[in-house]
Amino acid sequence: MRLLFRVPLALLAFSSLVLNSCDKLLPDERASVATNSSFTQDVYSPVLGRATLFNTFNVGNSTQPLNFKIINPRSYSGEAAPELTDVFPVKVWKEAYTGKETSLKEISEKRGVENHRLFEIREHSGQFVMWPEAKSTFIHAQPDSGYIFDVEMTNSGGRRYFRNMRLKPFREIPFEPSIQDPITGQTTSVGIYPTFVQNIYGEHTRQFVYQIGVIFHKVGNGNSLSFQFLDTLQNPINPKKFNLTDWKNLVHGFDMKMSDTAVTYQVAYPIPLTNLKTRYTTTDGLKAHTVFSYDRLGFGGKRMIANLGLDFAIYEPGDWQIKFWFINDNPNFEDE
Repeated sequence: MRLLFRVPLALLAFSSLVLNSCDKLLPDERASVATNSSFTQDVYSPVLGRATLFNTFNVGNSTQPLNFKIINPRSYSGEAAPELTDVFPVKVWKEAYTGKETSLKEISEKRGVENHRLFEIREHSGQFVMWPEAKSTFIHAQPDSGYIFDVEMTNSGGRRYFRNMRLKPFREIPFEPSIQDPITGQTTSVGIYPTFVQNIYGEHTRQFVYQIGVIFHKVGNGNSLSFQFLDTLQNPINPKKFNLTDWKNLVHGFDMKMSDTAVTYQVAYPIPLTNLKTRYTTTDGLKAHTVFSYDRLGFGGKRMIANLGLDFAIYEPGDWQIKFWFINDNPNFEDE
């Protein structure tokens, strides 16, 4: 038998009133600024003259979205630093670079100019950016003590400050690999050599050639890149002797011109243009990857493929030459 219980209407009304009152007593959920939100480093040392991104913020338990702002940038001695607070025209990407662009014009149309502080923090991510237009001619570079700055982090629940962070840039290094000291700017006595050498044997010694110097030389303010090969007396070697080289796809350059002394491309700088992996770069996208090759018949009629490779970057626009100098012996291009 089913029993029925009747609840008085007055009790129902009272219960409803109590529940509604409890809802009103519960506090609204508020955004929080957590104490475990932090930057993983306090000192930033970008190399001037190139774009550098620092992704060092750990959001912790803070409620997002967050807002970031650099405040009170000053020199290490406490003086004002207008070079960090003024805005400057910088070159930015309006469309994504793919590595498949077919002309300098196409690359140029993907880039534009905006006004930015040369060292800034991205508003919502907390990433620091140093723009390549920052130069040591007006930015204090090491060995100078650099700058001090603070960061303000806010959300709808409050704010937090990160005090006395440091900016200590290195002076420009126009290309890599480099023998330039990033603090003094002086060159060291150690030379630059290819990234790899395979099956190159000497014309006279018939021994493996490993003494090959690499020389970077800026000769103008245009947008070109040339490759040259020099014998022991620094006379030019005809680049056509490197007959297996994929000249068309050697670099992301255009209007290739080959002479008996050099191969020249029209290029956009920096090289590489971004850190995107393309057919022209290393696997991490940070360096251009070039290989110069030729073949010949060795002893016993065995076909040998010789390779000369260089991974490099050039950050400063101009008319650049990269020269490979065979110091002790010239490469043997002839069959045995």
